[in-house]
Amino acid sequence: MFLRDLIVIVLVAVLASFLIKTFLVRSFYIPSGSMEATLQVNDRVLVDELVPRLIPLRRGDVIVFKDPGEWLNNPPPAPLSPVGAVGEWVLSVVGLSTRDQDDHLIKRVIGLPGDHVECCNALGQMSVNGTPLDEQPYVQLSPATTAVSGQPFDVTVHKGHLWVMGDNRYRSSDSRAHLTTASHGQVPVSDVVGRAFVISWPVTRWSVLSDQPDTFGGVPAAR
Repeated sequence: MFLRDLIVIVLVAVLASFLIKTFLVRSFYIPSGSMEATLQVNDRVLVDELVPRLIPLRRGDVIVFKDPGEWLNNPPPAPLSPVGAVGEWVLSVVGLSTRDQDDHLIKRVIGLPGDHVECCNALGQMSVNGTPLDEQPYVQLSPATTAVSGQPFDVTVHKGHLWVMGDNRYRSSDSRAHLTTASHGQVPVSDVVGRAFVISWPVTRWSVLSDQPDTFGGVPAAR
């Protein structure tokens, strides 16, 4: 009786973890400094997978997305042994696997479909739909400049796509760096895994991630 109940409890826990990971929340780790100082290397974040499937994306959201093509140069992971494959499956079910994260990135949404994103004005600011952005609360710049991007650009975001940038502007290979690739530097909304909403690890870094309403709240809708 006890063994049967234990098996049922374990199976229910595994099923619940699988459903949560598949439809609600996933955990991702931060492999690089492109989002500093908002996110540090080896931080773990929880990602709300209801965004954008049921909840719309907003400018300022920090999102995890699949490589839209030619953004990463990671080699394919080495094949696993049968035992390793079983272990990886178990970790994946409970949301602890990091194997599929080698082809995912994390950046901040700057432009939504149809937005006109331009940089930089005389004050070194970026603008969205003609509205300059005050990004001081989160952006990390080069000590040598106040410009929020060392690379000027003027783009209109395609339908069904996003313009994304890292908070560590001079150390982020983001939309700006991929203008000449097949993706034109833009991320299909269909590639978005979800919105990172909290730093879950380490505990000393626990905090809620903001979509920066003070920065993006005054931006008008795309025409």
